Amino acid sequence: MSTEQSTTIRPQIREIDGLAIRFAESEGRAEQSVRALLLCPWPESLYAFEPTWRQLAAQAHLIAIDLPGFGHSERRDELMAPRAMGEFILRLADEFGLEQPHVVAPDVGTAATLFAAAMAPGRLRSLVIGSGAAAVPLQLGSSLKERVEAPNLDAYRQMDGREMVSVAIGRLERYQLSDVARADYLSAYEGERFVESMQYVRAYPRELPILADLLADIRTPVKVINGWRDPVVPLANAEFLVERLPNAELAAIDAGHFVWEDAAEEYARHVTTWWSKT
Repeated sequence: MSTEQSTTIRPQIREIDGLAIRFAESEGRAEQSVRALLLCPWPESLYAFEPTWRQLAAQAHLIAIDLPGFGHSERRDELMAPRAMGEFILRLADEFGLEQPHVVAPDVGTAATLFAAAMAPGRLRSLVIGSGAAAVPLQLGSSLKERVEAPNLDAYRQMDGREMVSVAIGRLERYQLSDVARADYLSAYEGERFVESMQYVRAYPRELPILADLLADIRTPVKVINGWRDPVVPLANAEFLVERLPNAELAAIDAGHFVWEDAAEEYARHVTTWWSKT
């Protein structure tokens, strides 16, 4: 599967809380009652939604965001942890006038969005998450586990950030990135940007146990979508969430980690069906 057509994603920059935040907004549907906030996975950017953009935009007005420190948005060190990022997600909803948005937040957005739902009950209409660490004790693939548990980042600082991204997106199984998306991913994490973004996942050991204690009280409807062959964030993380969240469903798709791209049509179908249901 490939996407050779010209993209309909047109990034812009807005200053939010003193940070330059990159976003993209779907066109011509501002009057739609359904609003959705799409949060970028790591180590990608808002272009991760390129293969699902048209399908999702047919059902909702979309605002896609590069979270602080990810993609091409500016970083602030104190935001590089799931709980603080959850607070910022609520700030984003306020900034864009989204009164009760659906949120689609795969990968690193999983824990942050759950924290947001716990902090502000009823603020978010529904969540679509997954492919993100959640289980306690941690259940991570070897590459992510090494990055989370490394005693320091000295060795990683010697590596080329673009090369580390190239290795990561090399795990794509079926989907062929557009030239625009590939260039965007690589430039987003060049220099020390990739190492700086690692601060977020290195907060998992201290923050995921806190989140685990909050799950039973989160009433927001949650759809957890995960590749059942995910070598980075195993399916056990999705199962951990669905067993503890009172209003959650699991969709395990025949894909690896990048399920939103490798199984884009099926992923989008699950998302839009969930929006209709909730």
